[in-house]
Amino acid sequence: MAKDVTLRQLRYFVAAARAGQFSMAAASEHVSQSAITNAVIALEQALGARLFDRGAHGVTLTADGHDFYNHARHVLESVRDALHKPRSGARASSGTVRIAASYAVLGYFLPELLARFRASFPAIELDLRDMDRPAIEEAVLRGDIDLGVTLVSNVERLGEFGHQILIRSRRQLWTAPSHPLAMLPSVSLADVAAHPSIVLTVDEGEASMMRYWRAAGLEPNIAFRTGSMEAVRGLVANGFGVTVLSDMLFRAWSLDGTRIDARPLVDPIPPMEVGLLWRPSGEIAPAARQLQEFLIQAHST
Repeated sequence: MAKDVTLRQLRYFVAAARAGQFSMAAASEHVSQSAITNAVIALEQALGARLFDRGAHGVTLTADGHDFYNHARHVLESVRDALHKPRSGARASSGTVRIAASYAVLGYFLPELLARFRASFPAIELDLRDMDRPAIEEAVLRGDIDLGVTLVSNVERLGEFGHQILIRSRRQLWTAPSHPLAMLPSVSLADVAAHPSIVLTVDEGEASMMRYWRAAGLEPNIAFRTGSMEAVRGLVANGFGVTVLSDMLFRAWSLDGTRIDARPLVDPIPPMEVGLLWRPSGEIAPAARQLQEFLIQAHST
């Protein structure tokens, strides 16, 4: 029964979901592969639902798996926050943190983290700003903001900043369940090139995409470009094309309730890296330092 679920099982399940392979999850958790497998099986039995689709090249979350992943991650994060929350009598920092973030970060990564931070450090005010990556870089170097959170995989001169990668989000192929690519035992970029692609343009999405396409010596068949994440989901779910995007952005359903599947590609596709930027010289204000440490700790392995 669900009451027998343990934090260890949740941790192993989340590790498997993030890695996409039980063997990689076992390596990251420093346990045997059977420990990961047994934890997932126990969770599936407790829930009465299949959490992963197993394939020759790894595992992908089912729709039920995605839903449970969000709950499991929340449980683990809540426990971690409780362990690191200042105890009664401890003096938490106060002040204001000027923080900027880009589109994908604001929409799919940062809000929940900031809510958790505010719950632990209510005396700290957050001055949150919406900026694109180049503007964030300039504002950090000028000292106009304390911290920037953006796709550091797109930062060309990363060495000019103090920086810390927070997550590496795997890129996968998104298709409708009935799409011809969904029927193949494995899929390569060469396979994808034969079908229309939907391109998300925000946060330099097309430039990021073209880097790994050109590294493979291939060109995508771009059918449509859009700055709307929900347009991408709707078009993919209804069979107008496919896309390759990160797990951070993935949702198993479009707004009209149509299913979307995600699966790995056999080609080496670089992950999307989300990270912190700060001014390399000078002291960070105590409140900003508190947020910096919180974000890094929240995504430590």
